[in-house]
Amino acid sequence: MTGFWLRASLAAALFATGAPALAADAAGRTAVLQRLLDCRKVEGEAARLACYDTAAGALDQAEAKGDVVVVDREQARSMRKQSFGFTLPSLAIFDRGEKPEDINRVTLQVTDARRDRNGKWVITVEGGQVWRQIDVGEFTVDPRPGMTASVRKASLGSFLMSIGGKAGVRVHRDE
Repeated sequence: MTGFWLRASLAAALFATGAPALAADAAGRTAVLQRLLDCRKVEGEAARLACYDTAAGALDQAEAKGDVVVVDREQARSMRKQSFGFTLPSLAIFDRGEKPEDINRVTLQVTDARRDRNGKWVITVEGGQVWRQIDVGEFTVDPRPGMTASVRKASLGSFLMSIGGKAGVRVHRDE
């Protein structure tokens, strides 16, 4: 399983309803995190410390098992960039605390380039993204590993890939 899909699956688990530790409150927090935060309300230092110790242990266990995933802002940005080109239901869980940047273009290095049985280009770029040519156009130069590929949003939900800054072709993201 690729790193992106593993993180996306684990992040989606935050909102699963099957396990009590994962049940989310109205603010979108998991129950195990909410129990930790509720310790602030406990009267008495010893009781509050005991509450924090218990809740922190439960959170640590949930994170170690993969039931809860902690993602920092940079990881959230990376997730948005890695998902460029896919139509996903929502990545809103990564948008807390900031207005998400609208990614219109990614520039990555080509790691593999080949033609499929129909003569269309299939290009893999760093991070494992696989883009497939969907039009009849041609790149100005044949893509090769090490070249720079730039993919940008085009009209009607399509994408254009250019290689080495030259004219591009219409592509679709496969992986």
